[in-house]
Amino acid sequence: MKKRLYQSMIELGNGKASSTVLKRFAQSAISRKFIPGFINAYNIELGDIDRPNEQYTSLHDFFTRRLKMDARPIADVGLVSPVDGRLEIHGAIQNDSQFKVKDIEYSLAELLGSEQMAARYANGQYAILYLSPADYHRIHSPVDGQVVKQYMLGEKSYPVNRLGLTYGKSPISGNRRLITELETPHGRVLVVKVGAMYVNSIELTAFGSEWIKGQEVAYFSFGSTVALFFEGGHLQFDTKINDGDRVKVGEPLAYMV
Repeated sequence: MKKRLYQSMIELGNGKASSTVLKRFAQSAISRKFIPGFINAYNIELGDIDRPNEQYTSLHDFFTRRLKMDARPIADVGLVSPVDGRLEIHGAIQNDSQFKVKDIEYSLAELLGSEQMAARYANGQYAILYLSPADYHRIHSPVDGQVVKQYMLGEKSYPVNRLGLTYGKSPISGNRRLITELETPHGRVLVVKVGAMYVNSIELTAFGSEWIKGQEVAYFSFGSTVALFFEGGHLQFDTKINDGDRVKVGEPLAYMV
């Protein structure tokens, strides 16, 4: 009953018109007046941002802010976190290419739109990282690699916060998402950038055939999720990180074993 009620309420406000209105407002000059309130509401740390908050031209400009050059050191070894956010869950992908988030089973084939791609990652591992509206929303490469393929799936998006993951309509595999597959020294890696409700926008900033670990590659225009999938069982997650922990760009996430 809770799930049905939640989904009905979300559908009422999750239309193209409402998304367009919100996006236009967030990008307008008048929205800059709301930046101080946004900072206070989410207790945003300002020491790392690249310029004084008074210099941002709109709420969207502040939301997609960059950081100072040395704000996020990149670890030399292993695969690193591509975002600032919360590690929702990490673990093993089942041999039938299923993975679980908030006790909900997801199909990797449905997420990727390809049974063949999904089969490659069976018996591999995955990590789901959630970005709240307060987080730095630029995405960085978790590893050095060559871009094998990159494509977009989905049209509409639903919330990807804890309520959304618990009661939503399969937001990880159903939302609009930009999928990048990398060939790396550690095997194939999938970086799946999942859009969020209302401002359903994922913007690429890297267009070459090679990603360098720590390089900025894209950004979100609202609270969102990044899902990582690793081929094979040769990876060990950092034992210092547990589900629910906060991570930052460049911090060690996993190592080869």
